[in-house]
Amino acid sequence: MESIKEIYKIGYGPSSSHTMGPRKAAEKFRQRTLNAIMYRVTLYGSLAATGKGHMTDKAISEALKPTKTEFVWEPERFLTYHPNAMKFEALDLAGKAFDEWTVYSVGGGKITDGTKDNETKRIYEFTTMTEILNWTNKTGRSFWEYVEMHEEPDIFEYLLEVWAVMQETLKRGLEAEGLLPGGLRIRRKASSYFVKSKGFSGSLKKKTLTFAYALAVSEENAAGGIVVTAPTCGSSGVVPAALYRLKESMDFSDKKIARALATAGLFGNVVKENASISGAEVGCQGEVGTACSMAAAAAAQLLGGTPSQIEYAAEMGIEHHLGLTCDPIGGLVQAPCIERNAFAAEKALNAATYALLSDGRHIVSFDKIVKTMNQTGHDLPNIYKETSEGGMAVFGI
Repeated sequence: MESIKEIYKIGYGPSSSHTMGPRKAAEKFRQRTLNAIMYRVTLYGSLAATGKGHMTDKAISEALKPTKTEFVWEPERFLTYHPNAMKFEALDLAGKAFDEWTVYSVGGGKITDGTKDNETKRIYEFTTMTEILNWTNKTGRSFWEYVEMHEEPDIFEYLLEVWAVMQETLKRGLEAEGLLPGGLRIRRKASSYFVKSKGFSGSLKKKTLTFAYALAVSEENAAGGIVVTAPTCGSSGVVPAALYRLKESMDFSDKKIARALATAGLFGNVVKENASISGAEVGCQGEVGTACSMAAAAAAQLLGGTPSQIEYAAEMGIEHHLGLTCDPIGGLVQAPCIERNAFAAEKALNAATYALLSDGRHIVSFDKIVKTMNQTGHDLPNIYKETSEGGMAVFGI
């Protein structure tokens, strides 16, 4: 497995696969074709189907400026490697292509052209949670210590930066008001939910705050603000909402939060390695489901869970999102995406609590649920995987 830095990427929303990845690809292609007179970019499959709503063309155009870019949209054509495919062509004065590059945005802001030269460095010896859990049992160490052993020395410095950005995004979202861009006329709710929480007490107040925090981050993402993928932009509200709620209520230090993020990133990494975090590939279960799993693992660790209890909490995060489709209305990362983040954040905290009440033993392992999620995702028809051709995308408005 690669570094968990690939799980936590800082960048602009609203979509890690549709804006962050394509922007990065465009920047790379521009560097090798600086003498291009014009660019032609062909978008395929899910990337083409919801690209306008996700602002894919805007992200690519800005990266290729000041050279003009022509777009070709082919939503009906799915390339075999991944549903989010794009072809860049650099044109000369005669309008002929002198260089071209086909590349795939595979989720979480990562891009690849499918060659070995494009592979990210693999640094973890174990690739399943069963192996890692056995390691914790043999050594008596924690998941975050396993991360520390394999990452570069600056990993916790990086995670503290990630946590700082998550908090900044959350606080901006609590202050912002008005309509979100895109034409669905969706108003931001985080600010009003936060204000209403002041009039509540007990569990109702805590639940309302969790909703407000997740909405704050997700609304910032929908507006194209700076967020941290966890593991994607579309699911970026879950982990910070759960962790911020716990930090406020139990006064956890940033150092402990960073360790929790390390554990969360490890679980996200196992999903990415053995299944997918791309909504275009396996549906929203791979995005919000994985985010819920990561947040549940982090929360269980902070609350004193054993490795087995942490693994159980993470398993439930995915199990109870199985079959979740990716069907954004209008191709925008707004409905049902924003609300899903809010409910997943609360569900993550519930999963952690449930796991801590147990002895950690359970029938379905994390590895088994990841395998199940992957198979479920591939069994879903393409209309339910980020093409906006089925589900709520059709009947939601």
